[in-house]
Amino acid sequence: MADNESDEEMEDTLPSYDDWDSRWQHIDYSLDRVGPYSTAEFVPGDDLKDAMRNYVKVLVIGAGGLGCELLKDLALMGFRNIHVIDMDTIDVSNLNRQFLFRMKDVGSPKATVAANFVMKRVPGVHITPYFGKIQDKDEAYYSQFQIVICGLDSVDARRWINSMIVGMYDPEDPVSFKPIVDGGTEGVRGQARVILPGKTACFECSLDLQTKPVTFPICTIANTPRMPEHCIEWASVLEWPKHFPEQKVDGDDPDHIRWLLEKAQTRAKEFNIQGVTYSLTQGVVKNIIPAIASTNALVAAACANEAFKLVSNCASHLDNYIMYNADAGLYTNTFALERKPDCPVCGSELRKMDVNPESTLSEFFESLIEIEDLRLKAPSATLGTKSLYIRGPPPLEEMLRPNLEKKMKDLLHDGDELAITDPSLARTSVRMVIKFK
Repeated sequence: MADNESDEEMEDTLPSYDDWDSRWQHIDYSLDRVGPYSTAEFVPGDDLKDAMRNYVKVLVIGAGGLGCELLKDLALMGFRNIHVIDMDTIDVSNLNRQFLFRMKDVGSPKATVAANFVMKRVPGVHITPYFGKIQDKDEAYYSQFQIVICGLDSVDARRWINSMIVGMYDPEDPVSFKPIVDGGTEGVRGQARVILPGKTACFECSLDLQTKPVTFPICTIANTPRMPEHCIEWASVLEWPKHFPEQKVDGDDPDHIRWLLEKAQTRAKEFNIQGVTYSLTQGVVKNIIPAIASTNALVAAACANEAFKLVSNCASHLDNYIMYNADAGLYTNTFALERKPDCPVCGSELRKMDVNPESTLSEFFESLIEIEDLRLKAPSATLGTKSLYIRGPPPLEEMLRPNLEKKMKDLLHDGDELAITDPSLARTSVRMVIKFK
């Protein structure tokens, strides 16, 4: 393409869907005949191709580095009914690797721009974008899809969607079975996994594999900052609450980030520290991990390939986790993650917890937050049909607030079973037997 040829001019030269009769020929080789790796459920032929291209609905969560690659791969593999969700808008820093975006798109919703770009480049593909949070959608929305593919950079979001999709599964209702293909990248490292509700380990089962967010000692950021990250943490953790005590920092709000940037730059100047930028400020606040285009491409290809195999049965799917590491040379490994019997999302065993009967409900919640493999943020508790403490709606929270200072022995008996809910778990709860010690 000539240097001065615009995207619009190039798109005008693309053939229409009607002109391109053999466009799926490369894909049809895998769908027209049984191969050595085909599963027993594989039925090749036109019915399968028609179903994949006209009836299968795919949900892609995330339209960033992985999401751009996923949308491109899925569209070129013959998936023609795709939905995409993303809550972010396009930033200049995205343009070096998120190839569906251009300078003119800065400030626009990623999901909308990505959907329109792919639909222009791949005729006949329909992509429905949604600009917002995954938590905005309910079970009825997620029930319409045959497969869900995640390209998220947030552990909390991945936990939520895992809880929603796995929690929807009913062994008596085959339609409720929605496979999840999850991908993630971190620099030159990446992973892809297949989650089959009720059959394989879910995301929550392997939560302890996730990297903990980087934190800095308060004394360092308050007194002796040495890095730009220290200045940003100072602005976020110490200064923001002083000026906005009733409002939390929103890493997706440009006004919030600009305020933090200004404060952090002033702090950095005092200590002769260089490198405080808008993108770094947002990265520290949101705990964004640096991304590399080649890693995104590789992991997205693995995810799209697994989606194709799961929908068509033309080959056995991944069992169930693959990792990629290019820190020193090239290393990949595939292994099966095991289900946890007491997993709060897919497990069936009750957890047991020793509790001091003299401790308060508030102290009990604090001890729950400290449990490493649960990573709860704001737990609530119910005892059968009785609510001990629920964080919302506000009138109910206010009514139950006195229970926080009551002793555990006054609220329940030794051996009682509690249901612990948390914002990180969409529709599941941690079932826990309380043992007084």
